[in-house]
Amino acid sequence: MRGVLLSCLSSVSWADRIVAHRPYPDLGALLAAADEAAYDLGPADLAEALAAESLPALPADTYAAAHTALSAAHAAYEARFGHVFVIYLGDTPVGEILDRVLEGIRSRLANDPEEERIVAADQLRRLAKKRLLDAAWGARGRDGAAPGG
Repeated sequence: MRGVLLSCLSSVSWADRIVAHRPYPDLGALLAAADEAAYDLGPADLAEALAAESLPALPADTYAAAHTALSAAHAAYEARFGHVFVIYLGDTPVGEILDRVLEGIRSRLANDPEEERIVAADQLRRLAKKRLLDAAWGARGRDGAAPGG
């Protein structure tokens, strides 16, 4: 389970905290525990998790100029904050991903470093919850039962 958790959010303390409180009675309890543990990420935990993140993937048909614009925006963001830009895209339609990422980077460049740390931590929490949910759904058996805690 620890390996799956680390693939959702690369924070050893986050994963260890979730593993230490097993078993969970259901998927909702696991997601709530993951969410709570993510709120408690300290600066070192956050830095560890951010270091393992990468930019969101762009749709395959994204034109070269868009990649250039995204690279420039990301370079400015990383120079300002010292880590990769993270954003939860949720149910963003594929055709809107590039615009949402560029808009997010540009607007968040105005944040002061502490404000951006809080925003980035929230985005990581949301990403981790989604990844954990996806992993749990992928691990369900043919009968639809969730895997054991």
